[in-house]
Amino acid sequence: MASWDPERYLGFADHRTRPARDLLAAIHCRPPRRVVDLGCGAGNVSLLLAERWPEAAMVGIDNSEPMLETARKTAPGIRFDYGDIASWTPSEPPDVIYSNAALQWVPDHEALFPRLLDALAPGGVLAVQMPLNFRAPSHRIARELAAAPEWRTKLGDRLADSPVASAADYHRLLAPLAAVTDIWETEYLQVLEGDSPIVKWMCGTTLRPILDVMDEGEARRFLTAYSERIDAVYSREADGTTLFPFRRLFIVAVARDQ
Repeated sequence: MASWDPERYLGFADHRTRPARDLLAAIHCRPPRRVVDLGCGAGNVSLLLAERWPEAAMVGIDNSEPMLETARKTAPGIRFDYGDIASWTPSEPPDVIYSNAALQWVPDHEALFPRLLDALAPGGVLAVQMPLNFRAPSHRIARELAAAPEWRTKLGDRLADSPVASAADYHRLLAPLAAVTDIWETEYLQVLEGDSPIVKWMCGTTLRPILDVMDEGEARRFLTAYSERIDAVYSREADGTTLFPFRRLFIVAVARDQ
């Protein structure tokens, strides 16, 4: 699993938090007693959940100690535990399992999503947001470079073609198991500022698995090649900003009352 740099990840906090807020706004349920933020990262989104449901027992789960250290400082009133989403099971059935931009890192969604839905209390809500930008130039160029002769032996298949399935696939998977399913896609036109903002964005997330296995010189050469191609596709606007369209998938599934 890639290492995480909380400061780098939060460099685009406003853009990364907007989908989290949109997902939270789409949850309509009775006041929950137990809420889990699965893949809580730096804890900034956990704070939003605590504000929405101040009476609920809240726990954030993540497998990055640096992220958990930041989360505990960001939200000292919330409990944060180390855990691997792929094998995580709650000690008690939560009323809400919320996951923002985390499950794309976990394999075997055909098993994972039904297991999470089954872990809920009756009538509980599974709410998930995942990036769906893997066919965009930002991600495609990274895969093409990783597959080039200079890199492919070392990098292998660390950049998956698309770890997230289509909206229709998730509907087919969850609709037979849930009382209600609501699945949609949104493309955000992100207006980024500064030098090479898309490269910086990608270094905070998608490129982490490959940068982690490179030495300093290799990483510099890879990022130079990547930056050249990215800058040719995502040119600066007249006002100096860079437009970065970013597509995301949202899933809200309600467990059946048993």
